[in-house]
Amino acid sequence: MSQMTSIKNRTEMSEFILTGIIDTPELQVPLFIMFTIIYLITLVGNIGIVALISWDSHLHTPMYFFLSNLALVDFGYSSAVTPKVMAGFLTGGKVISYNGCAAQMFFFSSFCTTEIYLLTVMAYDRYTAVCKPLHYSTTMTSSVCTCLTIIAHIGGILNSATITGQTFSLSFCSSNVVHHFFCDIPVLLALSCSDIHINEVVIFILGGFTISFGLFFIFISYLFIFIAILKIQSNEGRQKAFSTCASHLSVVSIFYGTIIFMYLQPSSSHSMDTDKVTSVFYTMIIPMLNPLVYTIRNKEVHVAFRKALGEIKISLSLAFCLRQDKI
Repeated sequence: MSQMTSIKNRTEMSEFILTGIIDTPELQVPLFIMFTIIYLITLVGNIGIVALISWDSHLHTPMYFFLSNLALVDFGYSSAVTPKVMAGFLTGGKVISYNGCAAQMFFFSSFCTTEIYLLTVMAYDRYTAVCKPLHYSTTMTSSVCTCLTIIAHIGGILNSATITGQTFSLSFCSSNVVHHFFCDIPVLLALSCSDIHINEVVIFILGGFTISFGLFFIFISYLFIFIAILKIQSNEGRQKAFSTCASHLSVVSIFYGTIIFMYLQPSSSHSMDTDKVTSVFYTMIIPMLNPLVYTIRNKEVHVAFRKALGEIKISLSLAFCLRQDKI
């Protein structure tokens, strides 16, 4: 009987109401403009990296192959959240359907988990490049890189499917007001009227394993990298070796620091306001920053970008000349 009531409660919950980031009406338009700019930079930055790497044959290396996949993932998990937030600012609509909420959680969790695995794979790539440079081309072949990327995506999907399934197997019978701007795991667990102990354990184990596995592998990779760098005699050689890892290390530090703060703490320790600020950072700011971190000091990307701009200028000039001749 209780099981039938639980199923009925879950079935009747057809939608959720997102409270959003802030309730102050005067800030709705400024925030909409700000998040629109952030999202456009994220879109242009990440898709631009993918297009540039695909276009320039000099960037067809394992490092840039993984970087293009990371850019797609960054764009993916930002797009799972940001457009809905922007629409809420513009129209005031805060309602999201039950299935829409489940889909948002699934895609966001999938992309987020995939990013963890990709950052781990990229650490292995940097380890191979610095510690085993003579074997790099034979170790990181195109088939190996493709296989590692597919495994990262499959791992993200399986992890997300398990977490989303666990969360939406709960009963949401007391309230449908989500005190957040998107359907995140902790807020929905707090909203449930079911016993969430098992769900918390499963999610904590899965999340803890994924994060700790990635961190451990990255730590071991960089331990060997730093040892190899210290053995290099010339300062120029050390600086060159370290520069190949600096961008990845920066992204790892920002991403993991935010994720650990957000998820690896008991639900009783969560503050909704703090979670919102943290969530804005890792759902919108990090996907915008990653392309900048990876390209701002990257000479190969700068060269490819200037070459692309040159070809675009030539194409536009030719098109203009042809149009003038026709006139």
